[in-house]
Amino acid sequence: MSNLSYNPFEIAQQQFDSVAEKLDLEPAVREFLRQPMREYHFSIPVKMDDGSVKVFRGFRVQHNDARGPAKGGIRFHPMETIDTIRALSMWMTWKCSVVDIPLGGGKGGVICDPRNLTEREQERLCRGYVRQLVRNVGPYTDVPAPDVMTNSKHMLWMLDEYEAIVGGRHPGFITGKPVGMGGSLGRTEATGFGVIYVLREALRNLNIDIRNTSASFQGFGNVAQHAVKLYQQYGGRVVAISCWDEADKTSYTFRKKDGMNIDVLINITDAYGTIDKNKAKELGYEVLPGDAWIGQDVDILIPAALENQITIANVHKISRQVKVIVEAANGPTTPDADKIINDRGIFLVPDFLANAGGVTCSYFEQVQCNMNYFWEKDEVLARLDSKMTSAFRSVYELAQNRNLNMRDAAYVIAINRVAQAVKSRGWV
Repeated sequence: MSNLSYNPFEIAQQQFDSVAEKLDLEPAVREFLRQPMREYHFSIPVKMDDGSVKVFRGFRVQHNDARGPAKGGIRFHPMETIDTIRALSMWMTWKCSVVDIPLGGGKGGVICDPRNLTEREQERLCRGYVRQLVRNVGPYTDVPAPDVMTNSKHMLWMLDEYEAIVGGRHPGFITGKPVGMGGSLGRTEATGFGVIYVLREALRNLNIDIRNTSASFQGFGNVAQHAVKLYQQYGGRVVAISCWDEADKTSYTFRKKDGMNIDVLINITDAYGTIDKNKAKELGYEVLPGDAWIGQDVDILIPAALENQITIANVHKISRQVKVIVEAANGPTTPDADKIINDRGIFLVPDFLANAGGVTCSYFEQVQCNMNYFWEKDEVLARLDSKMTSAFRSVYELAQNRNLNMRDAAYVIAINRVAQAVKSRGWV
């Protein structure tokens, strides 16, 4: 079954509906929260280096800002769809809520492939994106950030364009900026480290020693690289990593049963997270088909790539040995596969709790920009650890007390907080 047969927004709504039912939410609150509050669709004309003009489609969705300004990344992806962005903006609302930071959910995207654009073309695209949206975003309304195939360089171009149009300095407009230009130390590690902080807590509650565990990762971008690093520092063994290979237009799984050397792997990985398969073979790695990551005999699976990766078609390949799944990606598990994982008693940490480290650190960046005083890296990571740990604990306690799985418990906490804010403001 192809991933396209799963609509991420319908999945996000399904997940919401089942929890709204459990919470017995009023019909008006339900109707209000299952749709985005605002959507912007626009065209961005970009002058290409050869003198021609190409028009790109861009989007920005603001799902809910009852608890604070909308917050969410901007992705550049050739397969981007408005429904993916709607789903991600909704998940961002729950994500900010579950870790209890005063922000709402937003998301943006441009249908493009940055791998086929020159640096100057990417810059013009970034500036064009901001020109289309400048009246509807800002430090107190909607704060963007990097996402799939965007980085700190793109954010700085966007900030520069915003400041040029609005006038003045507004570093709190966007997060994920370079350090020294309003960026926070620890931001690059934040999402990946956050994933492992919650994994550490999960294993602690399951009475499993992290040093005796093995893991298989899907994806080897920024999130997975830092997650693998910290997991290994804690003594875990990484057996397999799968990643996309742009040249072959397919993905591969790299396996080394006695454990991988993360620094060696990063040295043979390009900026988009593609491991050089020929060099990997020379270093003694097995190269398997892309979906082999899911069937490995490991204790922990960490999907850290795109949405809809664990589906009804491949969920049965999950080894009997797997005890924990931590969703580092957004929406990697489809509801039908989720049910099977739940029935098998695998402990699953849901995406919007597991990968909230990124937005938490973005919030720290915003706070630092607003007070114009920046923390040391150790302080940023210590604050991140305590935020992620306390969020995990409150979800875990609710799950135990009400006999819920972790996804439902996280949703109950997150949706409850947003529903309260919406009602307290008198919107519904």
